[in-house]
Amino acid sequence: MKTLEEIKKDIESCYSDATVTVEGTSLVVPKERWLEVAKFLRTHPEYSLDYLSSVTGVDYKEYLEVVYHLYSIEKKEGPLAVKVRTDRQKGLVPSVTPFWRSAEFQEREAYDLVGIHFEGHPDLRRILMWDEFQYHPMRKDYVQEDQDRPEKEF
Repeated sequence: MKTLEEIKKDIESCYSDATVTVEGTSLVVPKERWLEVAKFLRTHPEYSLDYLSSVTGVDYKEYLEVVYHLYSIEKKEGPLAVKVRTDRQKGLVPSVTPFWRSAEFQEREAYDLVGIHFEGHPDLRRILMWDEFQYHPMRKDYVQEDQDRPEKEF
């Protein structure tokens, strides 16, 4: 697989207004260009990143971040870690389910636990917490309140 700097240059040569940065061992892609970059990484013959192994939501207090790990089964290469950041209030990131079906449940988990909304997701609803639960328990500002938990008798 190419180096991160080479991948960054390839993306920026196709999308001149996409300012991709290299941060450690990851690419950071602006959320406004994420769908185009995702399609590029999935379909470009040089990359063919055809397998999405994980989607993780992270709360850094100042912003929310989604981390994707991509592989090429065809070329036996990867992982490529891609990060997409969004603000805490809106928490919107485009869904990549059109390119990788494996994102469907994982985006639901990031929505449920961290509160990241994936625009265009085919079925964005809670997957771990109950429907009436109003919070996102993996956020740094979450405080557990016992009265929010429905009473169950066993």
